[in-house]
Formats: sequence, structure tokens, C-alpha cells
Amino acid sequence: MEPFKKLTGVAAPLDLINIDTDMIIPKQFLKTIKRTGLGVNLFAEMRYDDDGKENPDFVLNQPAWRKAQILVAGANFGCGSSREHAPWAILDFGIRCVIAPSFADIFYNNCFKNGILPIILPQEQVDLLMDDAKRGANAIVTVDLESQEITGPDGGKIKFDVDPFRKHCLINGLDDIGLTLVKKPSIDTFEDRQKLSQPWLYA
Repeated sequence: MEPFKKLTGVAAPLDLINIDTDMIIPKQFLKTIKRTGLGVNLFAEMRYDDDGKENPDFVLNQPAWRKAQILVAGANFGCGSSREHAPWAILDFGIRCVIAPSFADIFYNNCFKNGILPIILPQEQVDLLMDDAKRGANAIVTVDLESQEITGPDGGKIKFDVDPFRKHCLINGLDDIGLTLVKKPSIDTFEDRQKLSQPWLYA
């Protein structure tokens, strides 16, 4: 997993509440178990019309936000079914940070496991960042995980909270497998000792 320390990029405004996982990645795109290739279908039902053509009114189809790396959204982001394809699609599009007043629990947890930083802020602070994001290409925002601080286009700063263990995992690029591999020396020592005391387990 790619480490997350500091991210500077364009923030896209998605001023909607209750964006569920089916809106993030519709069910017809869930056949794959690969984590790549889903970005093109992110928010598919809002991004494209019935003929597959881009909807010019959707924020991520507009030139200023096509390469957004930060998403500012409404409350209860990621509600609905617990599909892990939702953070996969967000990450594959290029977004590594989602800021909202609240998140659905399973989606929130899945973000950390996939290298995405979900930030919960009070509504009034989200509103400020939403206004900043609406500036388009000038909506450059910096998210510094190490200092737990967001810097807006005008230099204003907002502090945010994050669980220390999750912060450690993101900064060091540790997913569940990576966390296990950190213990590899201890695992190897245990197995070597077990091979001597219980060799029949390895026959």
C-alpha cells in the first residue's frame, strides 16, 4: 500500500448527502476482484448518460476537477452495502482523501485498509472547504497527515483528528498483510522452534 504522509492537490466538491456505495460504484461493475480499472466507473450513473457519454454537468467530468485527488462531500458518505469496490474505485480514479461530516462505518474502515484518508469534520468546516473546492483549478488543498492539518487555498488551516493506529498504518503504507509481515521475524522464530519441537507438523 502506498504511504500517505502529505497530499497536495485539487479538491472536488460533491455537495450531496447519503452518497451510497452503489452510487460510488454501481453493482454491474462488481464482477472483478482486481483493485484496478474501476476508476473509469466511479460514480458511473452520475458521470455518464444512458448512451455512455459523459454528463458535462457532473463535477468530475469538468476540466477543473478531472484530476482531483481530494473529495469534499456531504454527510453519511459511503452508506449502503459494504462493497470494498467502492474505495477501490475512488483510489483508482486518483482520489486519496475524502472529507465529509460523517461516513458509514464499514466504508470508513475500508478506506484506511486501502490507503485512503477519510476525514471527519464539523459541518461548518466542511462547508468552508466545499466553498474552496468550488473554485475549480484554484482549489488547491494540502492534507498533512503527520501534523493532522488541512491547508486551504488562502492559507487557512483546519485541524483534524485521526486514530493513532490508523495514522501509523497510513503513514507507513501498512495494510493488513503489511501489518502481518512486520511480525515476520517473530513468525520465523516461532516456526523454527516449532519445527524442532513438533516436526510432524511440517512432514
